[in-house]
Amino acid sequence: MRKLLQVLLTGVLCVWMAGAVQAANVVAPDAVVKDTAQKIMTKLRAEREAINKDSRRLYELVDEIVLPHFDFERMSQWVLGKHWRGATPQQQKEFIRQFRTLLVRTYSKALMDNVDQEVRYLPLRSEPGATDVTVKTEIPQQSGFPIPIDYSMYLKNDAWKVYDVNIDGISLVANYRTSFANEIRKSGLDVLIKSLAERNAQSTG
Repeated sequence: MRKLLQVLLTGVLCVWMAGAVQAANVVAPDAVVKDTAQKIMTKLRAEREAINKDSRRLYELVDEIVLPHFDFERMSQWVLGKHWRGATPQQQKEFIRQFRTLLVRTYSKALMDNVDQEVRYLPLRSEPGATDVTVKTEIPQQSGFPIPIDYSMYLKNDAWKVYDVNIDGISLVANYRTSFANEIRKSGLDVLIKSLAERNAQSTG
């Protein structure tokens, strides 16, 4: 009996130690935001001339550096709400693709508009062991109050992922949720997806 207890305790200890090591290897959410922002801003400043000649380079850099830290499936599920559950797998896949492209364009423009601005990173306030946090940053303005940019993040497979960006009090996802719901009620999901595809094609040209 004693030997069995020792085996069980050893097993529990190994699992606990593995979990502790795994947790220690997780990069903190505020560190993810800061590191990503510094990398993309450095790249945008270095390749400003190339970007001005061809905006596709801007989208490539954002896709390469920023987007791996976003969970577009979760964002898509939330922005479509009940319409996500009623969509076919093909509709879901195509919506994610078009919505992702739309956010790339929107976020890329915001980055270029503020490429020469300093970004301030505010102290992270979260409970120990929290798996859902808000990383707060702000961009100072020459006149007036700084523009707050908050990143809503959650822990997924030992990596922090962004599922919403709040710019100056406006949630990116909530804003689209309202407008998309209106479009779906009027014309249906397929028409919305087609509209997004056309809008993305125009912004690429």
